[in-house]
Amino acid sequence: MRKVGLFFGSFNPIHIGHLIIANYMANYTSLDEVWFVVSPQNPFKEKKSLGNMYDRLEMVNLAIEGAENLQASDIEFNLPQPSYTIDTLIHLAEKHPNKEFILIMGEDNLQGILKWKNADILLRDYKIIVYPRPGYDAGDLKDHPSITMTDTPVMELSSTFLRQAIKEGKSVKFYTPDAVIDFIDKKGLYL
Repeated sequence: MRKVGLFFGSFNPIHIGHLIIANYMANYTSLDEVWFVVSPQNPFKEKKSLGNMYDRLEMVNLAIEGAENLQASDIEFNLPQPSYTIDTLIHLAEKHPNKEFILIMGEDNLQGILKWKNADILLRDYKIIVYPRPGYDAGDLKDHPSITMTDTPVMELSSTFLRQAIKEGKSVKFYTPDAVIDFIDKKGLYL
């Protein structure tokens, strides 16, 4: 059974921090592949602050072109919104019974996981691979049998930083792949 890591996010826009995490997970852990699950709406984020979901999906596709064990997923586009991780996991398991789905998340999200819908079921039935985030400590959850902590390289980079830089007319070269920058420029995103 292939192990698929699910890396949920707004990817608004995707940047090299996301790509480094996904590449690490696909190559340095027990995962066979990583899917970038583009969230149409995160229950904890305001919808109006999000870029168009199809633009965000396209930017993920452009960023990972040629990477054989990374792929973009629009699975949540057709599910009720806001999207809850547990519902997406159940839906994916029905659609792909030959795959084992494993959550990828940052230590910041792990710290708040007990507030999630059906957190007890998530922790009971699913494995979670966690990457470090500076300034966060998941405490006792680190020792939970479903959780694996990793030494993924730490990136101090955020989509918020990129959006602000673009708005101010600053260069974002090297922060995100050139194909993504070209797409942002062509569509006039984040201005």
